[in-house]
Amino acid sequence: MGYHNEYQASIDDPAAFWQEKSSLIQWYKKPSKTLSRDENGHYLWYADGELNSSYLALDYHVENGRGEQTALIYDSPVTNTYRQFTYRELTDKVARFAGALQSLGVCRGERVIIYMPMIPEATIAMLACARLGAIHSVVFGGFAAHELALRINDAQPKVILSASCGIEVEKIIPYKTLLDDAVAQAEHQVDACVVFQRQQLEAELIPGRDYDWQFLESQSEPVAPVPVAATDPLYILYTSGTTGTPKGVIRDNGGHAVAMRYSMANVYGMNAGDVFWAASDVGWVVGHSYIVYGPLMAGCTTVLYEGKPVKTPDAGAFWRVCQQYQVNAIFSAPTAFRAICKEDPDARYFRQYDLSQLKRIFLAGERLDPATYHWLKRHTGLPVIDHWWQTETGWAIAGNPVGIEELPTKAGSATCPVPGFNVQILDNSGRQQAANEQGSVAIKLPMPPGCLQGIWKNPERFKAGYLATYEGYYLSGDGGYLDDDGYLYIMGRTDDVINVAGHRLSTGEMEEIVSAHQDVAECAVVGVADELKGQVPMALIVLKNGVTTPTEQIFEQIRQEVRQQIGALACLKKIHQVERLPKTRSGKILRRLIRQMADGEEYQVPSTIDDVEIIGEISNVLKLVASF
Repeated sequence: MGYHNEYQASIDDPAAFWQEKSSLIQWYKKPSKTLSRDENGHYLWYADGELNSSYLALDYHVENGRGEQTALIYDSPVTNTYRQFTYRELTDKVARFAGALQSLGVCRGERVIIYMPMIPEATIAMLACARLGAIHSVVFGGFAAHELALRINDAQPKVILSASCGIEVEKIIPYKTLLDDAVAQAEHQVDACVVFQRQQLEAELIPGRDYDWQFLESQSEPVAPVPVAATDPLYILYTSGTTGTPKGVIRDNGGHAVAMRYSMANVYGMNAGDVFWAASDVGWVVGHSYIVYGPLMAGCTTVLYEGKPVKTPDAGAFWRVCQQYQVNAIFSAPTAFRAICKEDPDARYFRQYDLSQLKRIFLAGERLDPATYHWLKRHTGLPVIDHWWQTETGWAIAGNPVGIEELPTKAGSATCPVPGFNVQILDNSGRQQAANEQGSVAIKLPMPPGCLQGIWKNPERFKAGYLATYEGYYLSGDGGYLDDDGYLYIMGRTDDVINVAGHRLSTGEMEEIVSAHQDVAECAVVGVADELKGQVPMALIVLKNGVTTPTEQIFEQIRQEVRQQIGALACLKKIHQVERLPKTRSGKILRRLIRQMADGEEYQVPSTIDDVEIIGEISNVLKLVASF
């Protein structure tokens, strides 16, 4: 059909377009309603359909002759462990562990938190929950106990699944200690914790609450998939909000399954039997969509990698995996390839491997800077495809639809909106901007299948955060523009959530921690550009009068507190003392101005700043920034 015809068909009549695409999956009960609305006016896809996501990812392929094909490859250079599971083997393990969960009272609609490293059991846990119709919520293992406790209180899980430890290069992270701390902090009390014991560090189990994963699994009987409604939640995935309170994005079963099948074929050009590797973590949306559900629903072989792009053992790690498993497409964040480039600027490792099977390199999670784009193009000779999406959407809003038509790429652009996403650029009044004019990136409703169905237990936050700004539109929170060819350029966030190596973190939450220090009078935390990680947080602090503690000691205390409450990902290293912060006359701190100055961008002094005050405030910041 060609991209433009496919895209236009999806915009002209979304219901008809996605009714046709619903045949991509095997339903227990085919939906008669394609597009409808709930009592709050929110759009629903396939409301009266019934299916099971675990069945689509596993049993369906066994029933259709793919049982002996490799479904999951586990590659762990940090433990020197390598395993493969066929579709039949993975189905059997998931069915049996679903039986283990069922024995603990987990059933349709119950929540289960998964707090695990990148091991096969994390994938098994997700699919076992889906098999029972339970709602899983995966929490990235790098988060601190405080963050896990917040999610326990919000999701109110019946069971938490974890492991005795995680491994970061050569460092062992005791997960069980963090889990115990989180459970102690949480107001909601879980019925049980199931712990997978790793040989690198065994955990002490608490009698009456904790269960040994391996033993519980061995005592359980396999269970069949439970039919669920298309609109039943498949999972809750928490994403940082500007208030510091986590937002639980709800993903449905039916629309998600259709979106996964459609995107694997059309966005990534993958077919059954192909090997797809999303070099991410199951704790993030990429891991949900394209390590677990997308590739398995499409009948591909998926790679689960417990390692880093460098230092496990070297900058050739990604290329080694691609050669060893004949990977057809790799998907990672630009920060991973910036790290590889830093260690191996001439791409010597790339040339040491036979990568003839590798067709494309996909990047997302943060803006693909032109330098990284050109480095990859020059040294690999492969198509380098930037695409843009969010935790909330679950799949690409814009990209190069290689399964439909491979479009020419442009450095700095995520190419064109994906079929189903009616992307428009709006000004502050909600008027559509002309080509090349910047504004807020918004998506005209209805959103296509697979996008968020709301915020867990907080419909008002869903409406206020995404739907209230522009009537009839979803607000992405990003700014950007469309060029004359319809190519989309994302220029950055319009709120105070920053992107550190592809991980969204709230500067508002960091500010709360920094300002809580006894010697800090006020502070501002902004995201500033970083060559390797895309963005890193920078804190400007104003100390109280009469403070005698050395500033470096204060800075280190703040860093440790941020690490303790949020986790190592926050990586707040840049802290600077200033006499005053730039503010408006009403007292609002001008964070955008600070960020622009720190990044060396052109900026305009807002008219709301008092002329007298601005002299001292801005000059202090300028002197600080110039010294970076």
